[in-house]
Amino acid sequence: MTFSTLFTIVMALIFARIFWLKIKDVSMKSESFKQLPAKDQLSVLKECLLNNPTETNLKNLKEFSQKQGVELDIKSYRPFIKKQQELTRRKDALAEDNELFTAEAEWIDQILPMEFEEAKLAKQENRFEDYILHSLEGVARLYSDRAILSELDSLVQDYPKAKVLAQGYRELMELRDSSGADDESLKKLRAAKESWEKELLQVDIEQ
Repeated sequence: MTFSTLFTIVMALIFARIFWLKIKDVSMKSESFKQLPAKDQLSVLKECLLNNPTETNLKNLKEFSQKQGVELDIKSYRPFIKKQQELTRRKDALAEDNELFTAEAEWIDQILPMEFEEAKLAKQENRFEDYILHSLEGVARLYSDRAILSELDSLVQDYPKAKVLAQGYRELMELRDSSGADDESLKKLRAAKESWEKELLQVDIEQ
């Protein structure tokens, strides 16, 4: 699972829901999904739920979490499912769908990517570069603006470049929020995203 996939969802919002859902549903039913590392399976399950808020996808995520020894409160997510069903029947619900997407993303980001646990372990073992890399990989698997910026801000003390990355992301947010949904605008967004992504995953440690 790449950050490109995740950021495309944030950029395209409602336009990406159906498209990505088809891809991820197929992946979940395949042997290749079962062979993925747990951290990648979690990413797929979260993304499925974000793209298609259904009881089935919610229960899939809960079942996975239980296998990992984590109890997930799914009751608080069910209002999103109900709201999504209401919006699906309306043709003028783009703005409300975007607001719903934001709320769903913030809920899902409460389930932290496993990369952050890898980062924590690396820090305890004094593997500093691995700690930074896994932290950035975790950021790449977050969905909401709030969570992404929060994690980057918390990393600044150990990794000063995180401040630059956070500012770059804020600029991406402005570009996204002022952009149209036409092909040319989305092309511009993707180019900006790819540039930021490259910087995000390029670990620069000062010697």
